[in-house]
Amino acid sequence: MRTTIILLITLLFVSCISSEEKKNLSAINISEEKITQQNPILKESMTRGEAVYKDFCVTCHLPNGKGVSKTFPPLAKSDFLMNNRLKSIKSIKYGLSGEITVNGQKYNNVMSPLGLEDSEIADVMNYITNSWGNSNDKLITEDEVSKIEP
Repeated sequence: MRTTIILLITLLFVSCISSEEKKNLSAINISEEKITQQNPILKESMTRGEAVYKDFCVTCHLPNGKGVSKTFPPLAKSDFLMNNRLKSIKSIKYGLSGEITVNGQKYNNVMSPLGLEDSEIADVMNYITNSWGNSNDKLITEDEVSKIEP
């Protein structure tokens, strides 16, 4: 049932995307292909991470990673995500509360811990740090995530 609701919400948002945004998504997909062609391990991780994203993250951060203004921060072209690797991983693993600034906009909401395994966190981080205009050439591993403490 939850998956069906998430799918319906996703379809609603996708149908609302303008043709210009669809062109941008196509360009982003091309750059993602370049990254994953160079590293098959990253490609596999991103594929798994996309599934995790669709199950746990899409409701707040939306299918295009743009989030909801003043409520849920964007992951697309996110300076916070790309400049705060440890804090970003920690927020997925343990949750996040308090004010943060993303792309010049302040957010002060709560992200609850998602209960993901370290491997799932690594995969979703590889997906989001290489999607929607983000580019990360340093693979995030399960081992790296396992060493992060609250």
